Amino acid sequence: MNIRIPRGTQDILPGTSEQWQYIESVIHDICRRYNYSEIRTPIFEQTELFQRGVGDTTDIVQKEMYTFEDRGGRSLTLRPEGTAAVVRSYVENKLYGHVSQPQKLYYVGPMFRYERPQSGRMRQFVQFGVEAIGSADPTLDAEVIALAMDFYKELGLTGIKLVLNSLGDQESRSSHRQALIQHFQPRIDEFCEDCQSRLERNPLRILDCKKDQDHPLMETAPSILEYLNESSQSYFESVKECLNQMGIDYEVDPGLVRGLDYYNNTAFEIMIEGKGFGSITTLMGGGRYNGLVEEMGGPESPGIGFALSIERLIMALETQNIDLPVVQNLDCYVVALGKEPANKAAAIVTELRRAGVSADKDYTFKKMKGQFKVADRFGASYTAILGDNELEKGVINVKEMSSGEQQEVSLEQFVSYIKHKLEVESE
Repeated sequence: MNIRIPRGTQDILPGTSEQWQYIESVIHDICRRYNYSEIRTPIFEQTELFQRGVGDTTDIVQKEMYTFEDRGGRSLTLRPEGTAAVVRSYVENKLYGHVSQPQKLYYVGPMFRYERPQSGRMRQFVQFGVEAIGSADPTLDAEVIALAMDFYKELGLTGIKLVLNSLGDQESRSSHRQALIQHFQPRIDEFCEDCQSRLERNPLRILDCKKDQDHPLMETAPSILEYLNESSQSYFESVKECLNQMGIDYEVDPGLVRGLDYYNNTAFEIMIEGKGFGSITTLMGGGRYNGLVEEMGGPESPGIGFALSIERLIMALETQNIDLPVVQNLDCYVVALGKEPANKAAAIVTELRRAGVSADKDYTFKKMKGQFKVADRFGASYTAILGDNELEKGVINVKEMSSGEQQEVSLEQFVSYIKHKLEVESE
């Protein structure tokens, strides 16, 4: 039986997985510098979490979730995004009572959405996201945005653009909601079934519809910026002023609404400009979600965050021909000639590894020439040759691959010799 990988998933093979590891190392480092701590939540949660947290009117909940019933009859869903699960954990573990507020958290992990696979969009994909919960300070919005911008820039991406909008507070959104209903209602029958069902439930979602994005009413729809009350307008101005002081350029787009129901006030996306990236130009998105913690049963705790796809990031890096500084070379490869030397070589590579040196040996009974080819393939800095004669003398021949120089070293001193040579090279 020929079993193949499920559609919309991928195997990340050696040679590529090192890129992922490097990106993840940058994530951990930049979050450390911004004082964000890692949180890890389950891959599946109760379905109600996403229905309440993401929103019944979203495409994610209506069409894209992987939902199943377990043996106990409970409805569970593979997580389609990270924010709802983090907020659930924040409430359940009473992180709102922690002495350090806001709680500044980040996560990296797989998400699942049943949608049409395409370049940069998978059914299982990996998200990096941050959530800062417990403060309504507009400078925190700017900090979250700065973290995202710095992350992309540290990986070498150019032509990235920050797009901002404000969705306003509850009062502002209510006024805008009525204006949208009045705008779309006379011709709502010209829109798709999803938009028709959203007219009364959540008309803001109509603006996010991909099917009807070219309808003339979309271009003339009332802007949320026209309905911001004084408080919402002041908040938005503070966010922009802080970004100005940070030296972060941005563009205000009144049509940016984001695809999840929990956003309010600040909403943002980072896009990539330039040819070769296909139809998908948005790299990441995020925004403020005051009220979501209360929806999950917690106390009033304003929050803001973002999420980005690692797959889409890698696609952007490839488009711009950016080679990540991934180190794949082996420090030392031990060439063993004969049964007894092969047994000794197994012990030697173990000693090297325990000393912090990356090392390997042959396990397929290749002759010396073949073993040297493998050492070259691994990019070994040093190759150590051990035969019966060397074993009898208690020595090993060490060859520096870059210069071709060869030196006989006692077996007792071999590990310290290699460590010293590598330390000198790294200085």
